[in-house]
Amino acid sequence: MESKIAEILVELGEDPQREGLLKTPMRVAKAWRDMTAGYAEDPLAIIRSALFEVDNEEIVLVRDIDFASLCEHHMLPFLGKAHVAYLPRGRVVGLSKLARVVDVYSRRLQVQERMTTQVATALQQGLQPAGVAVVIEATHMCMVMRGVKKPNAVTVTSAMLGAFRDDPSTRAEVMKLIFAGRS
Repeated sequence: MESKIAEILVELGEDPQREGLLKTPMRVAKAWRDMTAGYAEDPLAIIRSALFEVDNEEIVLVRDIDFASLCEHHMLPFLGKAHVAYLPRGRVVGLSKLARVVDVYSRRLQVQERMTTQVATALQQGLQPAGVAVVIEATHMCMVMRGVKKPNAVTVTSAMLGAFRDDPSTRAEVMKLIFAGRS
């Protein structure tokens, strides 16, 4: 990968041998491996590692989970917050695992729409709850730095499964909880 990055620097008109760029191919390769580490992780194994039997059947929500991902179209970052909720049915998962599942999917080349559905589907499969709701808000650098150059545009996607899809009042309740306190 490092030699390819050095070739890209040359194509851009740079000299990969100049002092400031000597270690850039190594740094970029290391950064890309880190930013795409989600391919090597199994979200269902993460969920299964922290399941607990409970009687709770009320909404569990972790909101404002920060994430950074790479757009698969331009390999530029998109950054935002994920809000993940579920309705337990006899068991819950450790709260940090919800953020870890977001990390698994955000650390792959992505589109926000797919990532939203992947997080919801993994939680539905791993937990088998009465419902899952995932809402993701993000700013895409491909829209900020190039093309339309709209720095304040925020993309919002949602995936609703089970009770959150089928019951309008349950869906409204989770959306109210996610966006509580915002103007």
